[in-house]
Order: sequence, then structure tokens, then C-alpha cells
Amino acid sequence: MKRIVILGAGESGAGAAVLAKKEGFDVFVSDMSSIKDRYKDMLNSHGIEWEEGHHTEELILNADEIIKSPGIPSDAPMIKKCVAKGIHLISEIEFAGRYTDSKMICITGSNGKTTTTSLIYHIFKSAGYDVGLAGNIGNSLALQVAETPHDYYVIELSSFQLDNMYDFRANIAILL
Repeated sequence: MKRIVILGAGESGAGAAVLAKKEGFDVFVSDMSSIKDRYKDMLNSHGIEWEEGHHTEELILNADEIIKSPGIPSDAPMIKKCVAKGIHLISEIEFAGRYTDSKMICITGSNGKTTTTSLIYHIFKSAGYDVGLAGNIGNSLALQVAETPHDYYVIELSSFQLDNMYDFRANIAILL
């Protein structure tokens, strides 16, 4: 069984963990900070192992692949150890994209991302399309793919969320 470790247990990390568990992976979540109760409840309800306040190297460096939350800098000590060990690092969006054939409308850039994303989502929703809102706003893409899949996703992507993306492709991309 392939082992997926998620670093960071916020919205994207917890959502990625739920999707990884649903897809049959051995899943472990580690967060250097304290994990919010709602995410602990989510992880516990899906039978996902987690730790907070520290990283246990033996439980992380045995991963086949690591999903890194966007808030973790690339020069964080654990990230450097993972890279040195040759463990492939991906983003939550990259991971979620592997498990859906939905159409992706992705918005990035320096200003106006949230407004543009919200407007496009509103237009799709008002037109009667089955659409989800993800990325910097809405629920994590991975959680929606796992539990409430949609035909379309409108995704706001910060520069940090674009890090560690390799094969994911937007059907429509907007750069502001």
C-alpha cells in the first residue's frame, strides 16, 4: 500500500488526507502547529492518523509521496529533509486533480483573484451548472472531489498553491 504523508492539517491538508484515505492509501498527517478541532474531528472520523506540535521524522520520511500544504515554506527543515531523501512533494490541488475528470477554471495573479473567482462561480451557479468553489476560498478541492464531487470547479490559486504542481492542467486559466 502506497504511503501518503500530508504536512499541514489546515483546509487543504485535511481535505487531501480524506481523499487519500478514500483512494486507499496509508495516510499520515503531521502539523508543526496545533490542529483546529474541526480538522481533528474530520481526520478522526475518517480513521486518519495525525500528530500536532511536532514532526516525527520516522513517520514522515518513509512516505512514497508527500502532500505539502501551501503555507509551509520550501526552506522549512522537514521539507529540506524530504527533498534530500528524494521524496516527491506535491500540492493538494495536484493530488486532487488526479482523481477527477471535472472541468477546472483556475484563476491566479497579483490582484482580483477572489473577486474574479467569486464572480465566475456565481455565474456558473446562477446558470444551473453543478459547480464547486475551491482553492483559497471555499472547501479544499480534495475534500470536494472525495465527498461532494462537481462537474466544474472554479479555483482561486495563490502563487503558494501553484508550487509543487506538475501534471495538473486547467481547462480554462485566467492570469490577473
